[in-house]
Order: sequence, then C-alpha cells, then structure tokens
Amino acid sequence: MALRFILKYQFAELVAKCLQARELAYCPYSHFPVGAAILTSGGTIITGCNVENASYGLTVCAERTAIQRAVAEGHRSFTAIAVTCDIKDSFVGPCGACRQVLMEFGTEWDIYLTKPDGSYKKTSLRDLLPLAFSPAHLAKD
Repeated sequence: MALRFILKYQFAELVAKCLQARELAYCPYSHFPVGAAILTSGGTIITGCNVENASYGLTVCAERTAIQRAVAEGHRSFTAIAVTCDIKDSFVGPCGACRQVLMEFGTEWDIYLTKPDGSYKKTSLRDLLPLAFSPAHLAKD
C-alpha cells in the first residue's frame, strides 16, 4: 500500500515538474516551449526544457536536456518521463531524435504526454519507436 502511495506522489511530482520546466524554456525563435521531467529508477526527478540557438541545428530539445542532465548527475536507469508543450487540444510526443536518445537507456519507459492543464496520455517508448535501433544491436556475439 505504501509503495502505491509513493508512486502516485512521484507521478504527481513528475507531471508538475515537467509543467514547471516548460516555463523555463528558451525558445525565442519557435515560441514553442517544451518541458520534460524524467523519473530515475532511484526516485529522483530530473527536468529539462528546450534551449534554442540562432543556429537552429544546435537547438536542444527538452527531453535531451533532461537526459543529459540526469546522466551528468550519475543516473543511468530510468522508469518514466513526462513531456509537455503549449498545445491544448492534443497530446504531443517527443521528436524522433529524442525517442532515439531515450532508447539508449532502455525500452521499458513509461511516457506521459501531458497537456498544459495536467491531463495526460500514458504510452511507452516501445510504442513510440517500434523496431528501434538500440545498444543491443551493437552487442558482439
């Protein structure tokens, strides 16, 4: 029973933190703020927002900012990510590049596509990136 309570609390915090991260986005070119929050297997939540650049190709998405921050802090195992943007009438998923970066750290992620009002749709990384290329493809026999 206590474990269930902790998971509900972590989920509520995960969604709240992804919404807060969106507010920190640096997006003077697209005006499309995105926030992400990753839940590590140890229960830590790491956030990220998109950071744009005048040289557009150097822009970093919120999901990649969050995963890079998490890795830089020593985390390598993750269970969930919540992602949000300003679109109110539909759920928006991570771009293909972010899906591939997340795949580097396993296929069993829960993905919470979150609207600005906090409503969400749960999916999985496996569903968002079927037949993905992964580290397992580089394993030597």
